[in-house]
Amino acid sequence: MKRIILSGGGTGGHIYPAVSVAEALRRRLGEDVEILFVGAEGKMEMTLIPKLGYRIVGLPIVGLQRRFAWSNFTLPVRLLGSLRQARTIIKNFKPDIVAGFGGYASAPILWTAQCMGIPTVIQEQNSYAGLVNKLVGGSARSVCVAYDGMERFFDSQKIVKTGNPLRSAFSAQDISREEALAHYGFNAELPVVLVVGGSLGTRTFNNMMRSWVMTLGGKAPVQVIWQTGRYYEAEMRAFLDQYPTQNIWQGAFIERMDYAYAIADVVISRSGACTVSELCLAGKPTLFIPSPNVAEDHQTKNAMALVERHAARMVKDSEAVDCAISTALRMVSDKAELQKLSKNIEKLAIADSAERVADEILKYAK
Repeated sequence: MKRIILSGGGTGGHIYPAVSVAEALRRRLGEDVEILFVGAEGKMEMTLIPKLGYRIVGLPIVGLQRRFAWSNFTLPVRLLGSLRQARTIIKNFKPDIVAGFGGYASAPILWTAQCMGIPTVIQEQNSYAGLVNKLVGGSARSVCVAYDGMERFFDSQKIVKTGNPLRSAFSAQDISREEALAHYGFNAELPVVLVVGGSLGTRTFNNMMRSWVMTLGGKAPVQVIWQTGRYYEAEMRAFLDQYPTQNIWQGAFIERMDYAYAIADVVISRSGACTVSELCLAGKPTLFIPSPNVAEDHQTKNAMALVERHAARMVKDSEAVDCAISTALRMVSDKAELQKLSKNIEKLAIADSAERVADEILKYAK
């Protein structure tokens, strides 16, 4: 029986890769593996992980805020409490290995495991390593990465390129284009632009779409799938009631992302690590608009890793309202560029990422 701790949390970008690897370990070992997740109290993983059938323990750790926040004053006390609790967890669970997937939630359990002689493996999703992974990477047995050039952060002898584990297959190869077009009420005559800004929504993307729609006079020159996000749904629906426009599908959430990818000629998207990996697997020409509100500006670095390989285009968030749609329309009209972008982004896809990370974990499990 292998006993494995997986840790990471705070955002879906850290949680879902860990869940994907847990599923790979279960496929591999069946009843011969026991998995325990360790997260942060009060964060999304504490409700998400049990729903997926896994046990999780929460630590009182909080993240360091880069601006003034009262929670920063409690950080030392919470860190000490988290380290003590992490030690208790390891003594009771007796893991063969601890794997971390980034985020402050993984710091106490990884550091404690290393101090107690338990092997650790880390997985870094972004092209610019996060603070926690940089701190614990030196003592990790293996560092699983998704991008080239990570030797500036980690020992090159420990780096294994695994890609980012995803819970679902995002390839659209087996989807009927006709079926997908019908799902959105579209036709085969006009190209399709997918605007996707996350489940909660993105103010920049919605302002960009609103500004463009107001110039159209009731009919878009392309077909658009516009995900507004839950937070902005009512506001954007009221806007479209005021400016009804043909060829636009608008919704808070995209239930059938496989259909959306199947018919999208161009995708306008943020550049979080898992999103980038999805788009590589889908092989979609993409215009990235990186979020400026992330640590170390890592979304810009993720996007640039593809732009430099002629595998995507990028527009700054501050310029998106003025020029992102016009850039996407130029991309749609240039079939040669679309073919080049699709070919190049597809080269960066790693379909078996979860299995590769599972290989590293099992290699070093005692």
